[in-house]
Amino acid sequence: MRVLIDASSLLLRSAGVKSYTYNWIRNLRLAAHPGEIRAFPWLNGLGHFTHERSVLSTASTYPRLALLYAANMPGNPMLSWMTSHIDVFHVSNQLRRNIPKRTRITATIHDLTTWLMPELHTSANVRADRFFAEHTLKRADALIAVSENTRQDAIRILGIDPEKITTIHSGVPEEYFEATPLRRSKPYVLFVGTLEPRKNIETLLDAWEGMRFGGEFDLLIAGPLGWSSERIMARLRSCAPGVEYLGYVSEDELPALNAGATAFVYPSLYEGFGFPLAQAMAAGVAAVTSNNSCLPEVAGEGALLVDPKSASEIRTAIERLLDSESLRGCIAEKGRQRAARYHWSECAGSSLAFFHRL
Repeated sequence: MRVLIDASSLLLRSAGVKSYTYNWIRNLRLAAHPGEIRAFPWLNGLGHFTHERSVLSTASTYPRLALLYAANMPGNPMLSWMTSHIDVFHVSNQLRRNIPKRTRITATIHDLTTWLMPELHTSANVRADRFFAEHTLKRADALIAVSENTRQDAIRILGIDPEKITTIHSGVPEEYFEATPLRRSKPYVLFVGTLEPRKNIETLLDAWEGMRFGGEFDLLIAGPLGWSSERIMARLRSCAPGVEYLGYVSEDELPALNAGATAFVYPSLYEGFGFPLAQAMAAGVAAVTSNNSCLPEVAGEGALLVDPKSASEIRTAIERLLDSESLRGCIAEKGRQRAARYHWSECAGSSLAFFHRL
């Protein structure tokens, strides 16, 4: 079997999709026979992972971006030629045209938020996702959904045949399960995520303003700047002492930062899988998260669920965790047990079986 995976997101600044692609390919190659899993464009070596820039050097990145650009030129048969001896071509939304017709086509559905909450995305992202759905997802031979909630969204919103979509949960790197807690001078509650409207950081800050434990704990916000982050940054700059924006935290540093938190809070308005929540659970941290989308599915009993639009519910849930060491321990243990389902090796094994079935 020969599978070619579009890994062009690794050449760009990206968050969840890039993390998925990097770890997925790396673990697929560990599970597969040599040469079974290949990466487009010419990404046999994956380089060092970072969200902020390409995994390759500048000199190695630009020729591959040129190849991606050429592949998207109308009428260019290059992809058909490149996949003539490939059994399965797994496509991403970076390839929007000229999808080959003589090989089996698959893709991963990460979320449907541009349909459900278009106001929380740029118009360019909305158009790109709609184009990808019409030209790739609806034509694909089989699809992976990163959660059952995302699978049901795709069935309901896109009208895709349920038999075509297999739910395979994403994974968590092993470093989170083995993390040594970071030590700081003051205990802290942690949020990790891109600074963008969908992550609902402003409501979290509203909740923190009235917190009973605000003087005893810091609130740490970690993540890169995203779309429409100006308002969030202005709010962070005006916060009272105790709220600290850490900026982008590298993948090497995140496990310890998670493990050192007293509690983790993730009040996102919608998620396809929710990497930050799963990672915090794997690191043994009691979590508060939203009662919507895939987050109850991913968390199970490993988090307190709240209405993300209610600052008072978020505040009350955080206070419950900070007020009770026994409750924190119980939630954290259930979270760690739940996160054991999300090892990348499990995801890779299920994905390899998916490709073999196809």
